[in-house]
Amino acid sequence: MTETTLGATAAAASAAYPASPLRPWYAVAAALAFAVMIVAILGPSDWFLNWVHVMSGTLWTGIDLFMGFVIGPVLRRLPLEARRAVIAGIIPRTLILMPTLSIVTSTAGWFLAQRIGYLDIGYPEFWWVAAALGIVTVLTVQGMGILLPMNLKLYFEIQKPAPDTEKIGRWMRVYVRVVAMQGLMQIAIIVVMARFATGL
Repeated sequence: MTETTLGATAAAASAAYPASPLRPWYAVAAALAFAVMIVAILGPSDWFLNWVHVMSGTLWTGIDLFMGFVIGPVLRRLPLEARRAVIAGIIPRTLILMPTLSIVTSTAGWFLAQRIGYLDIGYPEFWWVAAALGIVTVLTVQGMGILLPMNLKLYFEIQKPAPDTEKIGRWMRVYVRVVAMQGLMQIAIIVVMARFATGL
């Protein structure tokens, strides 16, 4: 078998089996983020726990808004080859990053609220806490239940030698709508957090 034939066989095998979107380094970074969160929760410093919550929440919100209102609309209008390259670059980076940020933000926020005493306040002030919990629940369900599976389907479909463009277009329309809704929910949670920051 010649070198050219071997190269063609390897390329065909690569096309038949797309590269996994999981990257070991991203999993290590996620583990480090969870470790920092655990240290903050178990430690005595309210400042450090608040920093972990705010930092992860800022990243989560910023990326969601950028994806929803900048990347999403642009991506939907790109030709297939350009879309394939962008999706192949974005999805491996966000597959672990976004769930990690959402878990760290929500978990650190819960324990911070518990320390400050927000979970023990009465109504009507507690409605702000209920609003925060409701918004985070919607964001998590959309992220884990819709966007994560959609990202994986898009990634593997677009890596095929002859991807189904109609299917990709349909998925992209759903994806852009859900990401835009995530962005709006992120704006709503910022309103709630601003209320917390200035006192209930």
